[in-house]
Amino acid sequence: MTATLPADSAMPYRQIRAYYDDETITVYQAYNRAIANAAVKEQKLYASPLFKPTRMTWIKPSWAWMLYRAGYSYKDPGQERILALRMRHDDFLGLLKRAVLTFGHSGGKAESEPEPYTPQAAPRERDETTPQPPGSDKETKVGSRKHRDAAAGKSPDVKVQWDPERTVRLEKLEYRSIQIGIPAALSPEWTEKWIVSIEDVTDRAKELKRVLDEEPDVSDVELVKRGLVPAERPFEISEDLQKLLKMIV
Repeated sequence: MTATLPADSAMPYRQIRAYYDDETITVYQAYNRAIANAAVKEQKLYASPLFKPTRMTWIKPSWAWMLYRAGYSYKDPGQERILALRMRHDDFLGLLKRAVLTFGHSGGKAESEPEPYTPQAAPRERDETTPQPPGSDKETKVGSRKHRDAAAGKSPDVKVQWDPERTVRLEKLEYRSIQIGIPAALSPEWTEKWIVSIEDVTDRAKELKRVLDEEPDVSDVELVKRGLVPAERPFEISEDLQKLLKMIV
């Protein structure tokens, strides 16, 4: 089978790989239907009153790792919609410069990664304000104020964790993939300033799963050609940042 990545032995143990252009880099998150619908429509992650700004939120530049985490969007109702979020290089690098390295599980999720959202888990947040009609200016302003209030007094430390990378078939690899935990203290900047665009890529994940099931011998190169797998490549960072993230010693 033809692969789009070098063999495990040729791949650095820790390396940032992502889909990016000259200005932006794409990262992924998964949300429930209500949060995702509002986010895509308004191009604001906090557009839904169900969005929780009080917890750390994890972003992943690896498409394969996002597929693994969300089970191609089938794993859990709280992660049934996968969003591709584009952010500027400078803002992405700014997050990394704030990083504190953490060491958690060697498996499916980061040590402090929150559980998928469930409506039962957040009745207080829904009651804090009277929900406004989706997309209304008042709703957006309320959401913005609410998550700014939630950020007050929180730690600004960004968490970085290296977990085993996955193939798009969800197979575990020997080298690592970066996960970045954005704290509540940075939620206002993250949701209001750093996200350039929001795209729902759930259908792409589902189509990829269908193709893999029906064409088990399809190559990674062919999956890229079909637009089901992004052409990720190493994202270069400074030597100082590499040392901070324990990419080199």
